[in-house]
Amino acid sequence: MPNTRVAQRTAHQVGNSRSLELLARAGFLGYGLVHLLVAWLALQIAFGRPAADGDQSGALRTLAAQPLGGVLLIAVAVGLAAMAVWQGIEAAVGHRTERGNKRTFERVLSVGRTVVYLSFAWTAVQVFRDANADTADQQQALSERVMSAPGGRWLVGFVGLVVVGIGAGMVVNGVTRRFAEQLRTGAMSARVRTVVCRLGTAGYVAKGVAYGTAGALVVTAAVQFDPEQARGLDAALHTLREQAFGSVLLALVAAGFAAFGVYCFAQSRYRKV
Repeated sequence: MPNTRVAQRTAHQVGNSRSLELLARAGFLGYGLVHLLVAWLALQIAFGRPAADGDQSGALRTLAAQPLGGVLLIAVAVGLAAMAVWQGIEAAVGHRTERGNKRTFERVLSVGRTVVYLSFAWTAVQVFRDANADTADQQQALSERVMSAPGGRWLVGFVGLVVVGIGAGMVVNGVTRRFAEQLRTGAMSARVRTVVCRLGTAGYVAKGVAYGTAGALVVTAAVQFDPEQARGLDAALHTLREQAFGSVLLALVAAGFAAFGVYCFAQSRYRKV
């Protein structure tokens, strides 16, 4: 018990660090920038123009190609790592204003956010070290190895279903505007609050559609034993492009990703950290 209390006290001290808060808020700026770049790549795909992979690695490679791109990549990686630490602390000892199952649910969500932010940060580091790093190829190769193992196709299919569930959760989060609970709405004017909530709604719904599509493709890959379909967000965007009125649909998704990017900028100021 004493060791547990010491660990909790240490976590609270780190969580209350002003430096960590500032880094986490800066991380939202980097997170938003990545989503804006994904939106730009999605537009390129929508109109049939050659583009880098329409996922996080493609966005980060686009960033790396800009003047001072390496510096920006490291800044993004540091900010996202700080966000991962913050959410890791929330998962361990946070969400104390919630009670019972709701607190447990929020802590589980923080575990998921920790994994997402760490993944983004690691991808930024990989791109910084090798501008040809490609998460879509890596996801395909990993899916192929897993599906070749006993029971692997069931595992890949299960992961796909989880991603579909996450996508559905994003849509619900956007439509119900539950995300506003994480914002300091009292610090906003009525006009800013309206704009930020609309951006969040559009962003979460668009991300939910894209990730739900990606999850469905992973399930299809497992059923058909076709790892080429398990290429994550990039495959999802190309699949949306191939549907009836696909260009319009993908352009709307791109607009939603752009909205989420701007929403992240608002989070850097108004998110409860």
